[in-house]
Amino acid sequence: MPYHKIIFEGAELAGKSFLMSQIYGQLEPKYNSGGKILDGCHWFNCDVGLFGTPYGQITLQKYLELMEALSDTNVVVEKFHFSEAVYQKLYHNRCVDFSQLEARLKKIGAKLVLVAFDEDETLLEKRLADRIRLYPHYAKIAQEPADYIKQQRLYQELLKKTELEYCEVNASQLPNQKLTQDILKFIGED
Repeated sequence: MPYHKIIFEGAELAGKSFLMSQIYGQLEPKYNSGGKILDGCHWFNCDVGLFGTPYGQITLQKYLELMEALSDTNVVVEKFHFSEAVYQKLYHNRCVDFSQLEARLKKIGAKLVLVAFDEDETLLEKRLADRIRLYPHYAKIAQEPADYIKQQRLYQELLKKTELEYCEVNASQLPNQKLTQDILKFIGED
């Protein structure tokens, strides 16, 4: 039975968490061992204030070691090496080489889903307001819509350089069952 290692990347407010919840909701029950533990799929939210800091690289290495060790289960990852690269570029003007990390990801069959949105400032203003309503602490790091668009463009540039299998989905309209089906098809779960 093939197990999936799926990395969801994309600018803040793109819709990664929502789409991940849909994929997780499909994989977890299908692969669950039947016990009292949710072991059919594991969800790693890798960026909890670590990417773009001196701890970003160690975070990537430790999570990658964990993904490598979890060879007999599914893992979905929210933000990973692309996010570290984008934050290092935006906040420190540093370019990061992830070729060795990608070689290890490729070896475990990791696939990448880039979640994008239409470059529509009204859409981003609405999503930002929703985010702050749900997570008031996000207001501390909230940015202008143009900044999220700039983030997205950096993610899309990285996508052109990746060695991983990938797909890009536009999550401007959520919920969207077709996007979930497209991602499931991409990973071979259709």
